[in-house]
Amino acid sequence: MATALSAAILSDPDNEKLKKTAYDEAHRKLLTQTGTGEDRYSDYETNKKQYTERLTYGFRQMKTTAKLMAVPKGAEVLLETRFPYLDKKQRRLILATTGLPAGYPVLDDAEGWGRLNLFSAADGYGALTKDVTVKMDAAKGGFHATDRWRNDISGAGKLTKKGTGTLKLEGKNTYSGGTRIDQGTLEGGSETAFGRGDVSLGRGTLREDVPGKLMIGGDYKQSAEGILELHLSGKKDQLKIKGKARLKGTLRLNFTDNYVPADGSAVITFRKRHGSFSSVETRGLPSKYKVKIIYKSNSIQLKLDQKGRS
Repeated sequence: MATALSAAILSDPDNEKLKKTAYDEAHRKLLTQTGTGEDRYSDYETNKKQYTERLTYGFRQMKTTAKLMAVPKGAEVLLETRFPYLDKKQRRLILATTGLPAGYPVLDDAEGWGRLNLFSAADGYGALTKDVTVKMDAAKGGFHATDRWRNDISGAGKLTKKGTGTLKLEGKNTYSGGTRIDQGTLEGGSETAFGRGDVSLGRGTLREDVPGKLMIGGDYKQSAEGILELHLSGKKDQLKIKGKARLKGTLRLNFTDNYVPADGSAVITFRKRHGSFSSVETRGLPSKYKVKIIYKSNSIQLKLDQKGRS
């Protein structure tokens, strides 16, 4: 009932001005403060566990049912400030794909308020049941400029990234419809961040930021305007493309943690390759080194030269 009342109040047109004033004041005052006490909510996994326990009152499911998740009318307003770059239908789909399973005592109400899981919903889609386009405007700041989705995303839909903002995917994702980057930056923060489908990079940036491998489950295609950015901190850091690679544009290599690769270190592997990068940028290496990339039949490897060495 409390959740339903909150949604009703936030949806009331008479409260629109008050809602905006409260939002602006919170950003102006709360986000400029520096905490001095112990942060009891700094552990994400603990927060997630405790939220679910309190949401379900500690009960187990009485029975497993196939009852579909129902999203109550107007509930999408609860995610309005969390996902300002998404429309109402997209926010409703997030609520639909992150709700609690059926079968918990008390929570299986007809309208669906009891099964809403706002903690999980704050981490983005639980599934791409249809194609999703995300358009972020970095100039607006906040979540418009940068955001991350931590849920494990399933489904057959496709994810398309537009706009100037940066979106990071951190879940163990299995969605199969593919990924397309037309603008801005899409960042992979887990080995399977981009699911199981093809990945197409247009004018934007595809950034890898995960220790070890980043997998592309299908083919990879990069346009002349695209930037592929890899973070390398050890020999295990690698982009693994299961399918074919069609390469153009820029390869940007960011070396961290004082890592200097050995000759022959593979940074990208693939089944077959067409084309090559038009330019290669490197950052973070000691100034005495210069990197060359060597194209092999199934990989791209690194070769280091010391500047001035005869």
